Amino acid sequence: MTSKSLTVGVLGGLGPEATVDFMTRVIAETPASRDQDHVHLIVDQNPSVPDRQDAIFRQGADPGPVLAAMAKRLQEAGCDFLVMPCNTAQAYEDNIRAAVSIPLLSIIEVSIEAIPAGLDSIAVLATPACLATGKYQQALAAKGKEVVELTTAESQLLMKVIYALKSGARDDWLPEAVHEIIRELCTRGAELVILGCTEVPLLLDRLQPPVPIISSTDELARRSVLLARGEIPLPGKPLIK
Repeated sequence: MTSKSLTVGVLGGLGPEATVDFMTRVIAETPASRDQDHVHLIVDQNPSVPDRQDAIFRQGADPGPVLAAMAKRLQEAGCDFLVMPCNTAQAYEDNIRAAVSIPLLSIIEVSIEAIPAGLDSIAVLATPACLATGKYQQALAAKGKEVVELTTAESQLLMKVIYALKSGARDDWLPEAVHEIIRELCTRGAELVILGCTEVPLLLDRLQPPVPIISSTDELARRSVLLARGEIPLPGKPLIK
């Protein structure tokens, strides 16, 4: 660890439990023997951010200005970089980056960068709005990966799981539904599945998929720790010693 640790600003509340799960995973990823070894997080846990599904599909209220205001507050509070444990909200990354001068990590980019070499047929369990933005598909295509798409029925079932998790449900049918979706994706050639909604990793300990999976929450937490501890440099900046 370098002599200077960095402060992580978390745009949270999208949803609230997924944000807390991200924080828990940051702690788990941090090598620490005392309180002072842990990463400094400043969290704006704001569940009033307009619904991303409504905004993208039904001309609902725009989340962009709210996320931009959150980012500005976090920068003014002393954060060195920003993270947002929500894949769908990455659609508003331009609003956030325009509002601040500190970097915003992309949960989508760090998830795709974690794909092991030799696995080229990838499925993404993400909300319809997230997939409608094309951000995962474009980033995977840029890496030469083939995308195994969700069917309409699979997408609808996934949203039932996500909304149930947001409501606090942890019933046995939830991991069973995710397993069903993953099995179907595998029959269509998926070699790896990205959990591209931060609600789904709330089930991570109950999943035993037939192919490797990448948790977008875990990858964002892992990268956040490396950056905050100065083990890798911030984008566009030299490593601080």
